[in-house]
Amino acid sequence: MSLGNRIAAELRGDRSIWMIIAVLCLFSVLAVYSATGSLAWQSKNGNTTYYLVTHLVRLGFGLFLIYLGHLMHYRRYQAFAPFLILIAVPLLAVTLLFGRHVNDANRWIDIFGFSFQTSDFAKIALIIYIARELTRKQEYISSFRDAFMPIIIPVILVCGLIAPANLSTALILFFTCIVLMFIGRVSLKYIGLMGLMGVVVFAGLIVVGRFQPDMVRVDTWVSRVQEYLHNPDGGYQVQQAKIAIARGGLFGVGPGNSIARNFLPYSYADFIYAIICEEYGLLGGTAVLALYVMLFLRTVKLVTKSPKAFGTFLAIGLSLSLTVQALANIAVSVHLVPVTGLTLPLISMGGTSLIFTCISLGMILSVSKFIEESGS
Repeated sequence: MSLGNRIAAELRGDRSIWMIIAVLCLFSVLAVYSATGSLAWQSKNGNTTYYLVTHLVRLGFGLFLIYLGHLMHYRRYQAFAPFLILIAVPLLAVTLLFGRHVNDANRWIDIFGFSFQTSDFAKIALIIYIARELTRKQEYISSFRDAFMPIIIPVILVCGLIAPANLSTALILFFTCIVLMFIGRVSLKYIGLMGLMGVVVFAGLIVVGRFQPDMVRVDTWVSRVQEYLHNPDGGYQVQQAKIAIARGGLFGVGPGNSIARNFLPYSYADFIYAIICEEYGLLGGTAVLALYVMLFLRTVKLVTKSPKAFGTFLAIGLSLSLTVQALANIAVSVHLVPVTGLTLPLISMGGTSLIFTCISLGMILSVSKFIEESGS
């Protein structure tokens, strides 16, 4: 058997999604290596390969998780859902109260010497849980008892615990859950009720933030919105991002030739899209955007063939979350929305974010694999 056939036999599921993952990983390696050049000179005495090797190790581990995730039958995740949500809520609470303070936010917790961003775990846990509950209650989802406690309360609780330190992630997760509820035929009055409760919780967080600014980042939210509304050029980060994109033109300045990486904070994470546009031009930036849209569209296409509702809800929820996060990251770089601090999935350098992105992709491929094997 040839190497190509052997790889094809091992990597089951939607071939287009596997190809999208491969191309995004290629963009990731090239962009991270270039974007961390300035950081390497500042912190690693010019060892420009340090961050590349670190990123390659994490990316390799992430790809291994995608492989393992696609091997497991997606129905098994349904059984794990209650336990995952029971773990996620206490972890979020502990992080909020006692987490490590980084960049004016308690997003991280140290477990066995490793830094762990609990919101990434909670995001996947909630999506799996909502997919499970919508599947279990397909026939009587219109009752208040079966919509409020099993679905609405967990969404409000998890998003409410994420929001103080990471509002953008909470909003994307909240939006994803609303879409899942709509697809799951939850009565519009209960979706509206959840939206109203979300507004009340957000207002409560603003009040708490006035008295506990270290816990709830209200001042940061206000300053970013004001900067977006009243400064047409954006703040320093956005200005440098737009300069990088403009410098790239149509075809870019070439791999490794970025100048913006020397001036743009977090060019290897939050603003890596600007570096891609600078080095690969409008064509490269459009290609990256198209890859995320294709990922979502391929997921939508495959779930229309799913014989089980859980597979549909799981794949749509995870792919929607990843796609909206990618679009939000790109929108920040081109000054369409206020600065958020979101990474570009599978491309930005990161630890927890990259790992849980790969776990999500593994679950999506698991759904596609078993749809393929069922012959649906």
